[in-house]
Amino acid sequence: MWHKPQLMTVVADLLLVAAAAALVFAGLILAMRLPFFPLRQVSLVEAPAQVTRGEIEGVLATALRGNFFSANLDNVRQSLEKLPWVRRADVRRRWPAGVDVKLEEHRALARWGEGAAQLVNSFGEVFYAAGAPNEAALPVFQGPPGAAPEVLRRHQEFVAAFAAVGRTPRQTTLSARLAWQLRLDDGMVVELGREQPRAPISDRLARFIAAYPQAVAGRQPRALAADLRYPNGFALKTAGSAGSETKGKS
Repeated sequence: MWHKPQLMTVVADLLLVAAAAALVFAGLILAMRLPFFPLRQVSLVEAPAQVTRGEIEGVLATALRGNFFSANLDNVRQSLEKLPWVRRADVRRRWPAGVDVKLEEHRALARWGEGAAQLVNSFGEVFYAAGAPNEAALPVFQGPPGAAPEVLRRHQEFVAAFAAVGRTPRQTTLSARLAWQLRLDDGMVVELGREQPRAPISDRLARFIAAYPQAVAGRQPRALAADLRYPNGFALKTAGSAGSETKGKS
């Protein structure tokens, strides 16, 4: 190699380039650690509905450290997402001295189970938070662990079906055996049972809704429960009666 001046020149040039890159890198690291480029402003892209200013300021006070370049924004994001009402947080640098924060909040659609402050959001996710708007008016979902997305989907189908007769499901329950039960806004319990290959829930429910105006609405004594688990009809349990009465058979 010592007898090859061209190769030695190439190696020397490479060493100079590496040394220069190392100096630049060291300079950048030093600049990031010095009190240059301080963060002067944190802006919320949208005003949150549930998360308070005090909660956000508390997170920023502990998680936002360093200057414009050195601040660990991923740590800030993770800390914000630990707040009860925050589903996702987006944290970005804004030149020359700012940080923009955008929060996606949970939108509570139902209460989950019997646990305190367990709610279901619009994605069918269970989260823990207190103080939901109109919490007492939210429907109640119950089901096995991990079943919230399916319960939400079917609940929305049941709501659409009963809207035709002016009733609203206030509680939707999926049992461990995958049987469905509803409690309507007038207190009536509707047993839908499990899916049946020859008699799907949608078909049995449609038959009940079609018969509802004549068989149920305004009935005296009023119906307390309806059993839709029959493939070709349904049964009603009325107030003051010990037995049940089958309707809608075909």
